[in-house]
Amino acid sequence: MNDPLLEPFQLEHLTLRNRIFSSSHEPAYAENGMPTDRYRLYHEEKAKGGVAMTMTAGSAVVAEDSPPSFGNLHAYDDAIVPWIRRMTDGVHEHGAACMIQLTHLGRRTGWSSGDWLPVLAPSPIREPAHRSIPKEAEDWDIERIITKYADAAERMQAGGMDGIELQSYGHLFDAWWSPATNQRTDEWGGDLDRRVRFPWMVLEAVRQRVGAEFIVGLRMFVQESIPGGLDFGAGLDILGRLEASGLIDFINVAKGSIHNDVELTEVIPIHGMPSAPMLDFAGMVRAATTLPVLHAGKIDDVATARHAIREGKLDLVGMTRAQIADPHLVNKIIDGREDRIRPCVGATYCLDRIYEAGEALCLHNAATSREATMPHDIPLAAESRRVVVVGAGPAGLEAARVAAERGHDVTVLEAMPWAGGQVRLATRNPRRVDLIGIVDWRIGELDRLGADVRYDTFADAELVLSLTPDVVIVATGGLPQLPDLESGSELVTTSWDVLGGDVTPTGSVLFYDDNGTHSALSAAEMIARSGAQLEIVTPERMFGIEVGGLNHVPYARAFNETDTRISINQRVVGLRREVGQLCAEIGSDHSDHRTVRHVDHVVVDHGTQPIAQLYFDLKSASTNLGAVDYGALIDGRPQALERNPSGSFQLFRIGDAVASRNIHAAIYDALRLMKDI
Repeated sequence: MNDPLLEPFQLEHLTLRNRIFSSSHEPAYAENGMPTDRYRLYHEEKAKGGVAMTMTAGSAVVAEDSPPSFGNLHAYDDAIVPWIRRMTDGVHEHGAACMIQLTHLGRRTGWSSGDWLPVLAPSPIREPAHRSIPKEAEDWDIERIITKYADAAERMQAGGMDGIELQSYGHLFDAWWSPATNQRTDEWGGDLDRRVRFPWMVLEAVRQRVGAEFIVGLRMFVQESIPGGLDFGAGLDILGRLEASGLIDFINVAKGSIHNDVELTEVIPIHGMPSAPMLDFAGMVRAATTLPVLHAGKIDDVATARHAIREGKLDLVGMTRAQIADPHLVNKIIDGREDRIRPCVGATYCLDRIYEAGEALCLHNAATSREATMPHDIPLAAESRRVVVVGAGPAGLEAARVAAERGHDVTVLEAMPWAGGQVRLATRNPRRVDLIGIVDWRIGELDRLGADVRYDTFADAELVLSLTPDVVIVATGGLPQLPDLESGSELVTTSWDVLGGDVTPTGSVLFYDDNGTHSALSAAEMIARSGAQLEIVTPERMFGIEVGGLNHVPYARAFNETDTRISINQRVVGLRREVGQLCAEIGSDHSDHRTVRHVDHVVVDHGTQPIAQLYFDLKSASTNLGAVDYGALIDGRPQALERNPSGSFQLFRIGDAVASRNIHAAIYDALRLMKDI
């Protein structure tokens, strides 16, 4: 049967080999605004993986007064052209097309970065997310920026791009035609004819510079969700005018707004939200235009993507986050290996990581963005070895998967009747159930590879040694660590007790979050939704300090809707029983002042402490005495330390068995160690 996803598509002069593309997004891998090797290899991997077109940047900025708040590429700098050429040549070599998105961020940035130039907008209306109050654009600003767009487009053409996409999606370009952000009364504002004047002049200048043969499109909010914003009728009116003008060659459809985190999660949904929420809207747009219609928005499974093309809702379907999880997704469809696609679990660690740490990373594919050092396809080892992995959480499962791909004889020992470790605990929050894909995919891979996975098996040193291993990986995870209290530690309930269903706190509940991660907020969310009267206390200056902005939204919504009280800059100092309740003494790092709360339960989250006794029991019998050569680990060389010549196996511990971290850290530990074993 013909697969609609694999049909070629003609986009102007460009023949695309299938219907799947990766939409423009900014992974923040640039160095000084240039797409150097890390950036290039990230996109080349998708081309190797069979994608029809990879669209880069989200977005490359066209002018110096558009400070790169997302690690954006500097499209205003001539120095970018050879870097663009290297990237496009690399993508083209593997049979994919390559485009780039250009923008002026307008008010969606901050003035205190880059060259410290004023933020610019049609009207001086602050964007809540970035908080800068913009300067109202003057005539010379308008003239200058129109030219800057054309200059940038010409650079991208010189760099070998197949086309460009202009961002009309919460940035400067569309701020002119939206009545919510353009409140001018001069010739640049007012009725729609005047509001479209600036974007129109940009497109005309770009077309004049790059010619009719170069592909130019828009990624456009056809309808905004903010009060007074662009409505659907006006959006279709603009689109109809553009179609008639011949200024654009395609429309990449979006709907909504991105002016704050709440609106942004509707445009870029996270786990616990509906799949493909804007697909039907994109289909309505496609029915109203003859322009090719592209769309991306939580289309993270092949069945939905196939439906989108088969039912004529889209011409090209974006599976962007899905390809961050598995850049070889398309080739697996072509080869009939859909069951082997590493799933996107919707965790949106990729986007939150950009804001929190300046780089996009996939929660459970540690090779993405590390293509220079980490393999997506695991190579066979020169010889097979006997590998024993203790623990079937994310670290252990990944270690076992990579070892099995290397051709080793792998045995996994898991004390519980199931795999998953803390991931399975996290999925007890119904909103986060998709995380189980991290576990299920690896179990499927281990089945395929013939690994021996033994559940209900408590591994002690005697059992491990009886298996005569060459390599032992201790991935036993951790257990809840209690905060250091002056008194009453025995009176607390842990977040694990709540997530696991062992305790359902009722009445008044004080949640002491001294960790700031998902485990704390997820347990607190479940308590809040259960009807308990909840107060969250944290010593940090914000709650959930390790949770990124997009994932913050559903937690904040739950706490707002349940009248949860949140107290920052506070910590629980001690507990005692008092007349049938718990008396919690609350202090602060900022002063000696203390207060008390009388509550029915105190729940705590202070991270985990390693379960490492097995490691220490085995250490003296190992050749390396558990030591890791960090230089070799970082450089991608095999572990060759020998500190005990009489030892019979190499011993390593990974993940939370080392220290309390997160899923990505656990999986990265496993991949970069085991790829060279």
